[in-house]
Amino acid sequence: MAKRSGGRVFKRCGCANPADGRRWGLHCPRLSERGHGRWYFTVELAAGRDGRRCRLQRGGFASRAAAERARGFWLGDDVDPGRALVTVGQWLDVWLATRNTLRPSTRRLYGQLIRDYLQPQLGGLTVSELSIGKVQAAFTALLRANEVRSRPLSPTTVQRIREVLRAALNGAVRRGLITSNPARWVELPSARRPRAVVWTDGRVELWRRTGEHPPVAVWTAEQTARFLEHVRDHPLYPLYHVAALLGLRRGEVVGLRWCDVDLANRTVSVVRQLVERDGRGVCLPKTDASCRTIALDRGTTSLLRRLARRDPDGDWVFSHDQGRPWSPSYVSHTFRRLVGEADLPPIRFHDLRHGAATLSLAAGNELRVVQALLGHSSIVLTADTYTSVLPCLAQQAADATAALVRRAGYQRGAKINQVVVPRQRGGSPRARLVAVGD
Repeated sequence: MAKRSGGRVFKRCGCANPADGRRWGLHCPRLSERGHGRWYFTVELAAGRDGRRCRLQRGGFASRAAAERARGFWLGDDVDPGRALVTVGQWLDVWLATRNTLRPSTRRLYGQLIRDYLQPQLGGLTVSELSIGKVQAAFTALLRANEVRSRPLSPTTVQRIREVLRAALNGAVRRGLITSNPARWVELPSARRPRAVVWTDGRVELWRRTGEHPPVAVWTAEQTARFLEHVRDHPLYPLYHVAALLGLRRGEVVGLRWCDVDLANRTVSVVRQLVERDGRGVCLPKTDASCRTIALDRGTTSLLRRLARRDPDGDWVFSHDQGRPWSPSYVSHTFRRLVGEADLPPIRFHDLRHGAATLSLAAGNELRVVQALLGHSSIVLTADTYTSVLPCLAQQAADATAALVRRAGYQRGAKINQVVVPRQRGGSPRARLVAVGD
């Protein structure tokens, strides 16, 4: 652990100066007000193997004391188990600030769940007085509507809140603040993963009439082609084309570089993703399961060749006039606007990934191929999440099954298609066998 080497604790906010629209930051005139702004700290850690300085900054704390404790933890201090006044809110701040392996989007999500739900419900309690009953009561309150929320939280959201609390209290157990984790035994309703459904004619008609739409939906092949045709002249058309056919995540497609594309062998390698941190794009390496090589069809290869000729000295596959990659948030916002202009049923940008998997299956590809396309470590995840069945695919499967039965019957002389016709008055003493197809 590095030794103390300076650093400071400070307060800043996100207010904008009305004169020029820039953020006040450290110079906001309201920073002296109680509850305005958040606390941050910086520390200087030991230099790495390359000799470079390692300057760390973390923030978002509700109080100066919480920021001081988190800073001390990074510099080698420990939370004293004998301090009975360590509250859940203080420990959550320290725990989140010291998680150095979280991705920016995950850190933002955890911070929101802590700030909006866990700290209001449990933040004032000391860690040592937590019990299963108190934690269960807090989650029971979250499952009910109140004056702040007109609707109760969904089971999925509540499960995520419990995951954050459970992980934080596991850290408290390791530090000796408590001996067992009460969040482990909380009973919650099971959260079901939403299944992607296809925008059939019936669902589209219902959406146009009432505005009702499923939480996760995918376009048919015709709807996808209609969207791509609508945006053909837009600067982001190549990006949307690649995302719709290859099933890349937003960060993966935005983070593609020409060094990852092999036009001669018609492949593209996914090795990084571009995420936003404090309004700036940051490249992060992918996990082992998500690193993959995807084959390109001839049409996509031709599209990328034209794109490469347009900017021969560029680094990023999809970039704007200044040579920088597109912002992930801009890609999503523009996508929603273009979907509305095309008068298509609404989907999220991420639903293009669901659609690519579904259309790949409809084209006759096996589930293993779709798993490799999406970069899943488990085929169970692929089957459970991304394999929505298109109506045409379901009809083909039904017709194929019926045809198999009919062929088996015809090969045996239609015996399995025969039924017994009861003897009629005056008829033959034996029952007559008649083929169903007769």
